[in-house]
Amino acid sequence: MRRRTVTPAVVLALFGLLVGGLFRYALDDPNEASVGNYLRSALEGAAITLIIWSTHLYLTARGGLLRRLPLAVELIARSVILAVVAAVAAVLLEIVLYEHRLGPNWLRETFLKIIGVSLLLSIPITTIYELVRMIGGRTLLNVALGRYRQPVREQRVLLFLDLIGSTTLAETMGELRVQELLTRFFFDIDEAIVTHGGEVHAYVGDEVIVTWPVVTGQSPHRCLDCVFAIEDRLAEGADRYLKEFGVVPAFRAGMHAGPVVISECGDSRRQVAYFGDTVNVTARLQQHCKEASRPLLVSGELLALLPRHDFVIEPLGATRLRGRAAPIDVFAVVRSSSAETARQAAS
Repeated sequence: MRRRTVTPAVVLALFGLLVGGLFRYALDDPNEASVGNYLRSALEGAAITLIIWSTHLYLTARGGLLRRLPLAVELIARSVILAVVAAVAAVLLEIVLYEHRLGPNWLRETFLKIIGVSLLLSIPITTIYELVRMIGGRTLLNVALGRYRQPVREQRVLLFLDLIGSTTLAETMGELRVQELLTRFFFDIDEAIVTHGGEVHAYVGDEVIVTWPVVTGQSPHRCLDCVFAIEDRLAEGADRYLKEFGVVPAFRAGMHAGPVVISECGDSRRQVAYFGDTVNVTARLQQHCKEASRPLLVSGELLALLPRHDFVIEPLGATRLRGRAAPIDVFAVVRSSSAETARQAAS
């Protein structure tokens, strides 16, 4: 979660420094062009940008009402709120940095310019943030760069994770309530996914598909840690789930590593799609969890990427998965007793 907030804050602070300096150059009186004024304007731009970012994070974390609005209305409402916050910050910073009272000329000219610039900047920044949330940061960047216009072969770790018993729950709770449960479930596990470097590729019914790039010299230890972090997250919210839905969600998960072909598909609605045997094997591993009575199954190919680990590995032998002729080595994975003890002590 730290990387998700700190990295954008650093980038936006640098962006604010630049905008503050350009604001001074483009809109202020040339007679006031001095190193001190440029420095103050740059600091003011950085400070306003960080204040806007902090407000945005607060609205994201606490803005339940905003998230219920249609996306276009939410974007406009967020932009207006951010512009008002920027205006208040500009007034306070003007007093602190320039140590003078605010005259009518400043309020009539500079202040209105600051409001206009803040509003113009807050709209694209908010829009880009929503696009990142909808598409994923890495995917959005790769799409913008045209990386997947032609099929690309990459080494990936894939996780297929689905909610247990969703069909039965739909019969007892009704489809709308189950969808509310799924929405809460997907929302709650997202932080664990992002914190462990994963990116959600897709939600398919009651299933989420998560992916990690295989980086040379980097162990996929965090990929397995992600599954147990999701388990911990659900355990922490057990009372809330019971109170609201009468059930605590549980999941089955399959993980595999190997080559994946990635490409943009479609025309009227373009989508980045994953193809290949690795995708099929991961899906079959997740489905095999029920037959094997294990919550997490991984392939031998994934374990081969783990030179050292503190997990308890149970070999299930060479298994011929449904729809696949060649068998693969399948393993059940649980946390070691020491890791579980440390988790319970921390909670």
